[in-house]
Amino acid sequence: MNSADSAGTLHGRLAEIAAAHPAVAATFWSLPETVDYAELHRRSLVAAAALLRREVRRGEPVGILSPNAPEFLTCLFGVTAAGGAATPLPLPAGARAASGYPQKLAAIVAAAAMRTVLVSHRFADLAALLGDTLDVELIDTAALLAEDTATADALPELSSDDPAVIQFTSGSTATPKGVRLTHHNVLSGLASIRTGIDLSLDDQGGFWLPLFHDMGLFGTLSAILRGIPAHVWSPLSFVKDPARWLADFAASGTTITAMPNFGYEALLAAVPAERVRDYDLSRWRIAFNGSEPISRDVVVAFCERFAPAGFRPATMFGVYGMAEATLAVTFPPLGRAPVFEWVDRAALSDGAIAQRVSPDAPGARPVAGVGSPVPRMRVRVVDPDRHRDLPDGKVGEILIQGDAVTGGYLTADPARVSGLFADGWLRTGDLGYLRDGELFVTGRCKDMITVRGVNYYAQDVEAAVRDLDGVYKGRCTAAIDPDGADVIALIAESERTGADADALTEAIRARVSAELGLAAVQVHLVAPRSIPRTSSGKLQRLAARDLITHRR
Repeated sequence: MNSADSAGTLHGRLAEIAAAHPAVAATFWSLPETVDYAELHRRSLVAAAALLRREVRRGEPVGILSPNAPEFLTCLFGVTAAGGAATPLPLPAGARAASGYPQKLAAIVAAAAMRTVLVSHRFADLAALLGDTLDVELIDTAALLAEDTATADALPELSSDDPAVIQFTSGSTATPKGVRLTHHNVLSGLASIRTGIDLSLDDQGGFWLPLFHDMGLFGTLSAILRGIPAHVWSPLSFVKDPARWLADFAASGTTITAMPNFGYEALLAAVPAERVRDYDLSRWRIAFNGSEPISRDVVVAFCERFAPAGFRPATMFGVYGMAEATLAVTFPPLGRAPVFEWVDRAALSDGAIAQRVSPDAPGARPVAGVGSPVPRMRVRVVDPDRHRDLPDGKVGEILIQGDAVTGGYLTADPARVSGLFADGWLRTGDLGYLRDGELFVTGRCKDMITVRGVNYYAQDVEAAVRDLDGVYKGRCTAAIDPDGADVIALIAESERTGADADALTEAIRARVSAELGLAAVQVHLVAPRSIPRTSSGKLQRLAARDLITHRR
């Protein structure tokens, strides 16, 4: 049954799953706790009834502040059943980010005009901290679920066009924007995922990304609303010990997972070649790789390293997606090994042309193919200024349109989202090109850096130096210099000091000059773990510039 064509609402679809697969469960390995789908449905009705008694309004954003735990899912389905719009709230990205966290959350609450936030009972200390900052009612999830007087008859009649989820994008700042998704948007997106990977009842989904992030949320929902087991870990469990996570993943029988490129890089670093045969990865069918640029070096190394464990190249599934599309935009064909085109770096960045070259040509750069549009999704590549469709191989802005695509945003600053739609198409802000119907993503519009009249992709500058000895875990970002000078600022994490730091600085300049022919580089070394990250673990280029601004 196609989830977009069955129950027209999220809670209606969950009711179907609870009836058809009552004993199938979501397992939260990091707690550890398990909840089967019949019980999840029952708890969501309890939550919905409690919210209705509090007069939650139709379409009203209701915040969910929870770790990867059963109460997150209970609240999400409960809020939607009550007619509200479930609004997952981000958690602090780490100790360094904790000081500004209440203000960040307050900005989201204000942007959504939120009255109510459901707070996990595991976050009692956090709730006390936020009580003085947030002008909302904080409701403990345990207390909410103790009000067990729910009846299905009390639920409001909703349509598929009612708001279901408001997804605040991972890079939210003082002026955050929330992606508004209807029940139809979400169910259409989940149906496209299911069709695109031929998700069957023999599969199992497993995810460690935070549930407030689009890839973690919709990945997990794609399993639950298919009626197959869902395995959920905490992000910290993966980050602290990727090898242990891989052992749990293999033992669970999970066949589908998703993570950004850096996740596969972390697994490579954590599992040496001599330990690979300790894992049985033969059941692993789909390894979604998305949310950040896909590195050919990482993909090739991962496929080679884990081949003895039964990992097949076709399992590596490079995709393109975004919260605005309920995650999925393009998927590659099933059963195909990863595809990369080698193109001339200078022609790509300065001429906006994907000129194919041999892999050993000077200035050759690999670009990952991420497939063609998923069902009910349309993709164009256009001239960013005039929105004319571009021919194959010509780089332009990626536009999308489809059943799963948002109709708009919630934001306290409407000017921030003005112009994001063009004749009914959503402007993604991403650059790429088409080749024989396949999309190749080359970077972000805002991450293109112009220095002395020449364009450079920030990721090309970063890739040139990431593997240098002394760059902490390869963490570095590139952006235009915040002082307005016509140079690139390269910010790299490093433990080196004194003369060793000076030597690393010179090595970075030399590598960028040799690889890109770019001498106008100002290198800034910062302490390990100091470059800000998004909820999915991506380094934040613009926020990183504040590190060097504040040092002046």
